[in-house]
Amino acid sequence: MSKKDLSTVFIGKKELLNYVLATVMNLNSDLAEVTIKARGAAISMAVDVAEIVRRRYVRNAVIEEVKIGTELLDSHRGGKSNVSFIEIHLLRPPGEISTPAPAPVKEPPKEHHPSK
Repeated sequence: MSKKDLSTVFIGKKELLNYVLATVMNLNSDLAEVTIKARGAAISMAVDVAEIVRRRYVRNAVIEEVKIGTELLDSHRGGKSNVSFIEIHLLRPPGEISTPAPAPVKEPPKEHHPSK
């Protein structure tokens, strides 16, 4: 499978769970592979998305590859600027079904009896 066939989730300014949902949906598709991409300040959110997906929703997903680097982009002020980027390639092994993590068990509240 070529890199062009992969689904890509670009991380931006939306809520974290929007990107988690998009990643989970892509991992559960026929391709079962997704690349999470982010630049600049969104890099930490991309890492969070990958870890939440792996630990809570698609527990059998593996991080196949991580690429980091710097791109030279046109600045909104008219010049050029260096911007860091990250690409996280997640893979769900073929034939495996995603298994969400079990919900945490909450203990019932302790009853408080005033002393007599």
